[in-house]
Amino acid sequence: MKFLLLFTSLLSFTSFAQSVNYRLRMDTPQSHYFQVEMDVKDLSKSEVLVKMPIWAPGSYLAREFAKSVDLVTARGESGKQLNVKKINKNTWKITKSTSEDITISYEVYAFELTVRTSFLDLTHGFVSGTSVFMYVDGLKEKSGYVDIYPYKGFAEITTALKPTGDGSTGDAGTVRYAYNDYDQLVDCPIEIGNQEVFTFEAAGVHHTVGMYGDGNYDVAQLKKDMANIVEAATDVFGFNPNEDYTFIIHNVQDGQGGLEHMNSTTLSVNRFTYSGSQYKGFLSLVAHEYFHLWNVKRIRPVELGPFDYDSENYTSLLWVMEGFTSYYDELLLLRAGYYTQDEYLRKLFGTLNYVEGSPGARVQPVAHASFDAWIKAYRPNENAPNTTISYYSKGSVIAAMLDAKIIRKYNGKKCLDDFLQHLYEKYYKGKNRGFSEDEFQDELSAFLKEDLTQFFEDYIYGTKIPNYNEVFRPLGISVTYDAVPRPSVGMSLKGGAGETKVSYVRRGSAAEDAGLSVHDEIIGCNGLRVDKQSLEEFFPTLAVGDRIELLISRDQQLYSVELVVTPYEKPHFSWANVAEGKAKELYNYWLRSN
Repeated sequence: MKFLLLFTSLLSFTSFAQSVNYRLRMDTPQSHYFQVEMDVKDLSKSEVLVKMPIWAPGSYLAREFAKSVDLVTARGESGKQLNVKKINKNTWKITKSTSEDITISYEVYAFELTVRTSFLDLTHGFVSGTSVFMYVDGLKEKSGYVDIYPYKGFAEITTALKPTGDGSTGDAGTVRYAYNDYDQLVDCPIEIGNQEVFTFEAAGVHHTVGMYGDGNYDVAQLKKDMANIVEAATDVFGFNPNEDYTFIIHNVQDGQGGLEHMNSTTLSVNRFTYSGSQYKGFLSLVAHEYFHLWNVKRIRPVELGPFDYDSENYTSLLWVMEGFTSYYDELLLLRAGYYTQDEYLRKLFGTLNYVEGSPGARVQPVAHASFDAWIKAYRPNENAPNTTISYYSKGSVIAAMLDAKIIRKYNGKKCLDDFLQHLYEKYYKGKNRGFSEDEFQDELSAFLKEDLTQFFEDYIYGTKIPNYNEVFRPLGISVTYDAVPRPSVGMSLKGGAGETKVSYVRRGSAAEDAGLSVHDEIIGCNGLRVDKQSLEEFFPTLAVGDRIELLISRDQQLYSVELVVTPYEKPHFSWANVAEGKAKELYNYWLRSN
């Protein structure tokens, strides 16, 4: 017994002593290289495997971050160089003596400014953790620290990591940040430069905002509006799990959206998005990414954490994670007072008609869209509209259907908020894990007290069009299918550099029947020279059965093509507010403002 206790104590001590600490430098920002050093302590193995993730959680594509890693070296405590051998696309093997602490050095080329990749130049540095920080196989759960050495003239560091306040190395400007484990380290993006930093309080949480890049934003207005969004999101759950939260916002020419983290987010927006109708789009993005701190980062499928950084993490539930969040990002703007009820309903039915009017909605179930995100959603081709559907958009429509179903079931006393609260309490707080696909369906069925097998077969694993009037009429919204067959050529065009090219061909369309393909250049129509504008003005004047002659160029060869206009019925729904009596009560509960 005494030996066992002593052995256990020694194991605990050894485990506690193991750590991986990082140093991050940016000595020549104009080269776009970060320099990284890793100190690996008390790892009693003769071989150490060091890995670079292939993806960034929240963005479901294998981005192969190892492609940007150069000059991987290692040295022992004496300074002697150790053998480093790359053994697969993202793993390096280091050979050492069993008792030796080691330092691993490498560089990362960072010149892609998105929310999921890293960037460095003379204006600023941005670190998306999985694209910069390697990890030691077997030590991901260990805590440590990262010392950041800003480039001269970079005065601000914005990150959700906590500074230790211990003085770090003593070098001027260097700040040491602590992390609990590797998952937390790479879940906290870092902005380094001269960004404008401001703070606000909302829902009992301290919020920090780091704004990189010029823009037409007004700090006082942002403080007020972002606080309103935070309060509306927190009201869904009745509490906020964070003590502080960090926004990193990149104001650029072409924004890419956002990426969620446990207590932070990175947003990338057009620098002039802060006025007019675009501003509500920005607030919707804030709502979307903030809502993820509950839905995805805490309420999640079992596959999404702890993460496997070496390969794709497949789940069929992205329609819940992203779709439900997309439903709430607009609903929160209604609750916070930025939309009227009519404005919100126009948004909702705009999404609904986009979904049902997409050819891919009759081909790809939303569960399959979720699972295949890794190979389809982030790698669309010219045929993607014919075969795929967005799990964001379709998932938000499913969320609206379920919200209406819950409101009707509980007579305006409960809504989708309550079901999400249930998932949070049972799985995140109670079981400290995610749920399986079957568990999610079982929980939803139990919550609604009905068998949802057919619902899932029809709308989650199938492509059936719901009876939307049956769904929304109890809440005072009459829905009518109003699509009729219309003349259609079945293709889209793009123009530029004096060329007019086919950009999309709908499957089964007149364009496909005529043999047209994406990338074909249309030079003439019915004996006349044409461009994109003239064709787009001409096509709507055609009737079913009309024949047109197109002169096209394909691979520098000229062809004459006859196209016969055919009818196409694109699904479409209209809505009307007919709420009165009990339906009016449910309508007002559903579309309430805080």
